[in-house]
Amino acid sequence: MNAIDSTFADLRKQGKKAFIPFLTAGDPNIRATPALAKALIDAGASLLEIGFPYSDPIADGPVIQASYTRALDLALKLDETFAAARKIADASPGFPLAAMVSYSLIHRRGPDRFLALAMGAGFSGLIVPDLPVEESPTLAELCGSRECKLIQLVTPTTSPDRARRIVRSSSGFVYVVSIAGITGGQVALPPELLDQLRWLRGETDLPLCVGFGVSKPEHVRTLRDHCDGVIVGSALVRLLEGAGSVEEKADRLAALSRSLAGALIEA
Repeated sequence: MNAIDSTFADLRKQGKKAFIPFLTAGDPNIRATPALAKALIDAGASLLEIGFPYSDPIADGPVIQASYTRALDLALKLDETFAAARKIADASPGFPLAAMVSYSLIHRRGPDRFLALAMGAGFSGLIVPDLPVEESPTLAELCGSRECKLIQLVTPTTSPDRARRIVRSSSGFVYVVSIAGITGGQVALPPELLDQLRWLRGETDLPLCVGFGVSKPEHVRTLRDHCDGVIVGSALVRLLEGAGSVEEKADRLAALSRSLAGALIEA
């Protein structure tokens, strides 16, 4: 069974929710990425989303854009990202990894070749934010033939008809975008988000995981009874900015991750 499917099946049996942190490959450098990933996994991650730096990100806010820029300024290569992911997978066998990647990178390498490399590196799923649902069937079919999940996004402005198409063509889980706009920590989550989650639950049995703007334990507490998991990106990536050793940055990531993961299980 695909590692993403087995993880959510186990969590559901235990009545638990998924904590999904995001980590930019190559920030502060590609050698640090496996160590930072281990810190997140040890701090309670259920699944790890690894961002593939790209020069023209679609939905990422300034924090993640800056992280991508730092990695690209070091001339990060795609094959280096795959190699780092392989180290993460080897250190945590069976742990699910999902790639957040622009379709431009997939297209350049060729979808079949990219998918082979991704799965060889230990990825269990792809999140492709700039791939419209109308253009996703070919990649979805290719992923399905290889037991790789294609995780698609539903936003607050997605129409009901379009949202139905998205969830029907998704696999692994549905990425529910909490806000209209770009990523980044928010002061408060929009109240209509809970209505959207209730509606989506009537449309699919896939896990619903909320990202964009989730940055604090109080956000997690608000969401935990309405979704299957939370995705945290900018709040963690911000901790990689500036000076400090890899060990210090790993400790900061772990501390915030423990507080966020803990908020999913508090009584």
